[in-house]
Amino acid sequence: MMPRGLRRLVHLVLFCPMSKGLQSRLPALKVKYLLLAWLGILVASWVLYMQYASYSELCRGHVCHMVICDHYRRGIISGSSCKALCEERSLTLQRCMSTSSTHQVYSGLWKDRPVVIKCGLEEPLKGDVAPDSVLRQEITLFDKPTRGTSMDEFREMLHSFLKSNLGEQPSLTTLVGRVITLADVNKDRKVSLAEAKSVWALLQINEFLLMVALQEKEHTPKLLGFCGDLYVTERVGHSSLYRLEVPSYLQALVPEALSSSLNQWLAPAWPRRARITIGLLEFIEEVFHGAYGSFLMCDTSLRHVGYNFRYDCKMADLRSVASEMAVRRFLRGRRCETNADCTFGRDCTATCDRLVKQCNTEVVQPNLAKVCVMLQDYLVSGAPQDLRIDLEKQLRTCVTLSGLASQMEVHHSLVLNNLKTLLWKTISNTQYS
Repeated sequence: MMPRGLRRLVHLVLFCPMSKGLQSRLPALKVKYLLLAWLGILVASWVLYMQYASYSELCRGHVCHMVICDHYRRGIISGSSCKALCEERSLTLQRCMSTSSTHQVYSGLWKDRPVVIKCGLEEPLKGDVAPDSVLRQEITLFDKPTRGTSMDEFREMLHSFLKSNLGEQPSLTTLVGRVITLADVNKDRKVSLAEAKSVWALLQINEFLLMVALQEKEHTPKLLGFCGDLYVTERVGHSSLYRLEVPSYLQALVPEALSSSLNQWLAPAWPRRARITIGLLEFIEEVFHGAYGSFLMCDTSLRHVGYNFRYDCKMADLRSVASEMAVRRFLRGRRCETNADCTFGRDCTATCDRLVKQCNTEVVQPNLAKVCVMLQDYLVSGAPQDLRIDLEKQLRTCVTLSGLASQMEVHHSLVLNNLKTLLWKTISNTQYS
């Protein structure tokens, strides 16, 4: 039972503000302020509740830590970060940045160095939410290669996997060697079963595969270590082109025009935005017909592009970047009614052949066109007046680029170089270059 004094207090708080006696004794203005205060408390309480609910649903770093360290102690997995994570505790998870319950992303520290820690988790089965249920599901990730697999067989496994995902590339042998060097954690020129299981599980992750393939490139975050299918990368100072991100549960309350205006106000100075954009254009060059084939950006978003303290572009999230080979394999023979049925990820869309009701395999819009759509507000706002007309014209040309093979080779390179040259001429020989 609630104590009598507490019941009276609750009654006073809940009902007195709305009573007629109070309204007759207080000026109307004070009643209005009181109602606004109560409304503010209700909204704040709802926001706090939604924040807590989304955090508890999305942030499962403790489960990830438990699963990885359990597998490590049992000798199932290995990695260059395992000892720091599970024994020394010098690798620690701090702030949760996850946007999906199945892909955990945390900022952290590794011997006082800022890092980002990423780890995949399976969704628990319905009615089975105990931590050991996650252990039972995660164990299937590390079922290859099996005991008794020779080094030559493992090398062949890697070559076949990379060929099926990247296509027949002349440099695949080099990439296989790079993966084996990465897997050899203790540098004994041998790959143990635990090391092989770990690197095989990691290669199933698009982002990890791209990091290994582009590890020497400037605009890809550096891979610092791994343990099982958990991997550690350098932390990007700013993980989005815009600083203000409205949570999904508040987007209905905050007008898009307001959030857009605030972001433009908070964004770096225009010359610095131009520098970031040049880096982004260079990244598009790197993934277009590179040494390991072409890669497609299948969720082009400001949230996936970041930059460091020098305003050099760094791709903060590469999960939605897929090899052209993987996208074609997904589309080939796929049944469709409309073009929307021929979409890989969020925006890698091909046309639907309505006669045979099957998807074509060529993506309609290339990376550059999608990035130019994204850059129209980011780059035009605040641009120098003498540059604005040329900039808008080039962006319009860029947006209309087609992904069809007949146009890609000539138009893609020409438009990209023209846009990059225009920006570079504007900021060269200044403090921003």
